[in-house]
Amino acid sequence: MTAPDPRRPRVLYLTHRVPFPPDKGDRIRNYHVLRQLAARAEVWLVALADEPVPPETLAALHKHCARVAVVPVNSRLRTLRAGLSALVGRSLTEGAFREPAVEHIVAGFLREARFDAALVSASGLAPYLRRGGLRDLPGFVDLVDVDSQKWLDFADAVGGFKRRLYRFEAGRLRKLECELPGWAAAISLVSPAEGRLYESFAGVGTATVATNGVDLDYFAAVPPDAPTVPACVFVGALDYLPNTDAAVSFAREVWPAVRAKVPDAEFHVVGRKPTAEVVRLGELPGVVVVGQVPDVRPYVARAAVVVVPMRLSRGLQNKVLEAMAMAKAVVAAPPALAALDAVPGRDLLCADAPAEWAEAVAGLLADPARRRELGANARAFVEGHHHWDRCLEPLLDLVTRTAVESAGTP
Repeated sequence: MTAPDPRRPRVLYLTHRVPFPPDKGDRIRNYHVLRQLAARAEVWLVALADEPVPPETLAALHKHCARVAVVPVNSRLRTLRAGLSALVGRSLTEGAFREPAVEHIVAGFLREARFDAALVSASGLAPYLRRGGLRDLPGFVDLVDVDSQKWLDFADAVGGFKRRLYRFEAGRLRKLECELPGWAAAISLVSPAEGRLYESFAGVGTATVATNGVDLDYFAAVPPDAPTVPACVFVGALDYLPNTDAAVSFAREVWPAVRAKVPDAEFHVVGRKPTAEVVRLGELPGVVVVGQVPDVRPYVARAAVVVVPMRLSRGLQNKVLEAMAMAKAVVAAPPALAALDAVPGRDLLCADAPAEWAEAVAGLLADPARRRELGANARAFVEGHHHWDRCLEPLLDLVTRTAVESAGTP
């Protein structure tokens, strides 16, 4: 636990998941926001937890925070609150993330200390900034992605009741997103593309772009002469629709053509909680469903090619940055590259139709020199554009400057 310092501004940070360990998308960003914010201000953290939180996680968070409060989430109550939220004209997301315990903890923190700013990690937590004593603080929303567009994308990928439900949620979230500029001190998005999309309906000048980085030491470059196997790998949480869609579509629509060109090739699917549909992919020739592993880096390092065939993708994909940091040859679908300024053909390859995918992957499996060239360029790109200590500056500078002004400290 960091010691209180009256000379530093004090910031309340609310996150929709515990921001440690930094092992998946939202936790990675939230951890680096926390780490860098703690270097500038005294941080009090309140985090929702949808899974058990071990003592070592709490110990790691206390290193950065003056106070840490973790609120366990009851899945049944979450569903009930989501439905009640929809009945009163708000989004399911807002209800799902409304926990009375959070409001109780925040009220206790406000009795204990004076805060100079508050930051929340997602749209679903934004309403907390309008309740109780937080409404009097400068409030920042790290929106990251335009969630309403995500649900519209999901709706296009499904049918029946789910399509109607996803469109309903998209409309309610768009209403919330349009309201934010009226009272939030700033709204941050993960890329210029997401920022432009947000400003297209919320107004010009309403978005602050703070992109994602990658841990360049942890995801160290694989030596160009390191041994590989004739395999491509896809990494992701395998109970999340964009990832399951990517794995299934690639395995069924692209992989047979790759195997026809490279008969001994394998497709490795790596990630937590594979759905039944993903598990069944292991019945296909050359497909290996690895599932959850303690560390994805060995699987990425051994594979000749990293594939990111995500047709449903918003924002900046950490899996792309991590593979590029490891100097791997990457082939990605256009939606997975929309937020990235890397140059296709120089830093990685882009493929859309199944035939393009098969040609790109099979070509790389047969061409070690091309893989090394792409890998070297990929590592150079992320070193120059996606260092965590620079990427978050636009958001953290705003939060810190506002908090300092609010605190009246030098």
